[in-house]
Amino acid sequence: MKKKLRVAVLYGGRSGEHEVSVRSARSIMAALDPARYEILPFFITKGGRWKPYAIRPEPRANPGIDVVFPVLHGTFGEDGTVQGLLELAGLPYVGAGVLASAASMDKEIMKRLCVERGLPVVEYLVLERSRLAVEPVEQRFAYPVFVKPANLGSSVGITKAKNRRALKKALELAAAYDTKIIVERSIEGRELECSVLGNEDAQASLPCEIFPSREFYDYEDKYLLDRARTIVPAELTPEQVEEIRRLAVECYQAVGGEGMARVDFLLEAATGRIYINEINTIPGFTSISMFPKMWGASGLPYPRLIDRLIELALARHAARRQTRYRR
Repeated sequence: MKKKLRVAVLYGGRSGEHEVSVRSARSIMAALDPARYEILPFFITKGGRWKPYAIRPEPRANPGIDVVFPVLHGTFGEDGTVQGLLELAGLPYVGAGVLASAASMDKEIMKRLCVERGLPVVEYLVLERSRLAVEPVEQRFAYPVFVKPANLGSSVGITKAKNRRALKKALELAAAYDTKIIVERSIEGRELECSVLGNEDAQASLPCEIFPSREFYDYEDKYLLDRARTIVPAELTPEQVEEIRRLAVECYQAVGGEGMARVDFLLEAATGRIYINEINTIPGFTSISMFPKMWGASGLPYPRLIDRLIELALARHAARRQTRYRR
C-alpha cells in the first residue's frame, strides 16, 4: 500500500484576513483525498501562537511533514515571511517563493515590476504614514480616487474617496494597516480576474467577471453580504480573453511567480483599455472564491487543482535540491 503524503496546512494567522484564511483552509482540507493525503493542521491564532506546535526552522527538523500548504492570506503569510521560514526548514511548499511573495504583496513594487516589463497598470501615487497629505493627491488626480494599504489583501482598508474630507479619512484608515499607502486614479468599468497555475510553464485560466453589489468589490461584498454576482467565463470577445490571459501570465512572470496566483484586472469603459490591478499569490480558496471556480470552468476541478498545486510544490523543491550552496 502506497504511503500517504503528509500535508501540513498552515492557516489563520495575524493578518486582517484571518477569518478568510480559516474558511479557505477548511475548503482545502475537505478537498484533499483521504486515500492519498494525511492532513496535519497548523492553526495560527490572531496573536501569532501556533497550534498544535510550530514548524522548526532547520533542515530535516520536521520529519513528519512531506509538503506544506500555506493558506495564510495577507501579512505574515502571503508576504514572504512564512515562505522564508519554510525555506530555512528545507520543506517543499505550495505557492510562490520568498521574493515573488514579497514583491506581489507590496502593491507599489508589483506595479514597478509590471511597468518595467511594459505592462499596463493604473496611474498611482505613494504616500508614507509619517507624511500623509491630501495636496499631492489633488495635484495629481481628480476625484474620485482609490486609497489602499500597500501590503494587504481582500480589499481590507480600501476606500473610494470622492472629496477632500473622504480622502483624509481614507488615508488615515489605510495608514492604520500599513506604513505605505497607494492612491490610484479611479477606473470606471468592469472588474475581471484570471487565475494562473504553474512554475516555469505557467498557464492562465479562462477569466471571470465580478459584479459588485456595492460601489466596488470590498471586503463585505467578497465575504459577508453574498450579493455580488460573478460570471465564469466572463462575457468578452475572444481577443479580450486572450489579452487578459497573456497579461496574467506576463504579470506572474514579472514578479517571479510559482505555483499559483490570481491576477485582477480593470477594463476601462471609456477607452476599452485593460489594466492590471494586482496579483494575489495565495488567492482565496473558499466555496465562493474565484481562483478554483475559474480553473473549474477551464476543465480542472477543485480536487485535481489541489493535487496539481502539491505536485508543483514537490517538483520545484526537487529542482532546487540540485542547486549548490557550497564551493
